[in-house]
Amino acid sequence: MENVLRPLIVIGGSVLLTLVIGWATDLLLRKADARHSETPLWGLLRRGRIPYQLVLCAAMLRGAYDEAQVLREHRVGIGQTLTLVLIGSAAWLVIRIAAAVVETSYSRYARMHRDPARVRRVRTQVTLIMRVVAAIVGVVAVAAMLLTFPAMRAAGASLLASAGILGIVAGVAAQSTLSNMFAGLQIAFGDMVRIGDTVVVDGEWGTVEEITLTFLTVRTWDERRITMPVSYFTSKPFENWSRGGAQMTGIVYWHLDHSAPMDAMREKLRDILRECPAWDGRACDLTVTDSTPNTMQVRALVTAKDADDIWKVRVTVREQMIRWLTDHHPYALPRVNTADSAQPPGRNGARPSASPDGAPRRVHEPPRQSR
Repeated sequence: MENVLRPLIVIGGSVLLTLVIGWATDLLLRKADARHSETPLWGLLRRGRIPYQLVLCAAMLRGAYDEAQVLREHRVGIGQTLTLVLIGSAAWLVIRIAAAVVETSYSRYARMHRDPARVRRVRTQVTLIMRVVAAIVGVVAVAAMLLTFPAMRAAGASLLASAGILGIVAGVAAQSTLSNMFAGLQIAFGDMVRIGDTVVVDGEWGTVEEITLTFLTVRTWDERRITMPVSYFTSKPFENWSRGGAQMTGIVYWHLDHSAPMDAMREKLRDILRECPAWDGRACDLTVTDSTPNTMQVRALVTAKDADDIWKVRVTVREQMIRWLTDHHPYALPRVNTADSAQPPGRNGARPSASPDGAPRRVHEPPRQSR
């Protein structure tokens, strides 16, 4: 009976105690979250209850396994497995706690500051910081797992001796990856581009959707995703329409006849913008910017609060102005000027000849026969 009860008491007691402690901790976090609704920290910490219970259970089983006296011939392997589970779950728990703290700090900053540009900048930095923290914790956890094996500890001296050569080889082999990682850190803390910014890259207009240590994703207006290495944004020029403020100025061009009513068009432009909710009211203007023998180029200048609204204002002004000109001033639309063609020299089309005194001589045509 002792050989049966001892393992049940040790293993079952460890699992039961883990569940009780996990339940009590989760209950305390729920109460703290309900009491302090102004901060999401306690609710975010509840996401770590699974790795927390794994840490408790692995630690209890690792400490009390010898007392269970079960599978003694495999005690080394079981102890090694419990140690690996303990290290992995501890790393998982650290990442969850760090994520909760960082996300709480970001949400508090977003509530205190109303500037969207600064909030997007902090969001980009927080995202990359979490990826760096997760990568560091993962590397440390894997290293700790490897060092638990006696063979790895014995080979430590030789690994350290060859670390210089391996570092050089790895640096050459992963040159592009490392450059992208440093470029990602430069973007995060250099405030070059942020999540949510409106950018134009390679002729494509879109919004920055995701930034990692190695690549950046741009969501275009037609729902496509363009994935580019972050080193592109540190080595090549690109347009960032959100930097320095989201307000934008748009331009609409028409090619019209020289007789177009400019004063009436200016009044119509103001009427169109007053009825357009996307116009922010900062500025509007209409001028002639160029002229050709057949047409003149008319430019309308409008403003809006961001890139999406400036697009709406431009298409609205272009469409309604063309419709108004077609209905009320059709003569202002571009036309092709035509004239009577000159008749070639001949019997019926000969030019009048000149008399000796210089006066034009009339050329008599044969009389037409009446029907």
